[in-house]
Amino acid sequence: MPDPVTARESIWLPFMEKELRCDEDTVIIGHSSGAAAAMRYGETHKVFGIILVGAYTSDLGDENERESGYFSRAWEWEKIRANVKHIIQFGSTDDPFLPWEEQQEVADALKAELHKYTDRGHFQNTHFPELISAIQRLITAG
Repeated sequence: MPDPVTARESIWLPFMEKELRCDEDTVIIGHSSGAAAAMRYGETHKVFGIILVGAYTSDLGDENERESGYFSRAWEWEKIRANVKHIIQFGSTDDPFLPWEEQQEVADALKAELHKYTDRGHFQNTHFPELISAIQRLITAG
């Protein structure tokens, strides 16, 4: 993705639409800032599914997160649910960056299929078989 440090909404969402061509047949997988991008995209675009890893609801008092633009307004949860057919979320209570309360808020608001862990941190390792299984389930659900 372009602009990987700040992950600005004004850059990422047009890129997702015009370059990646995310549409009704697309499953968007978003980690951390990518999860915020996936949720904002789902507010205004129909997609087959989103898989959120380390999703959160606020800028967490972080200047870089504030500059991203994702947290400058209220989340439109109903629009996301209406536009996205499948919503799966992975979160961990020991995430050093994201409070569990915000992760749970996302799951509750989106009525997501939540996979809650206590030992995955911010999901920064390379072994994540549960993600592969979730993708495979969505492919066969299509």
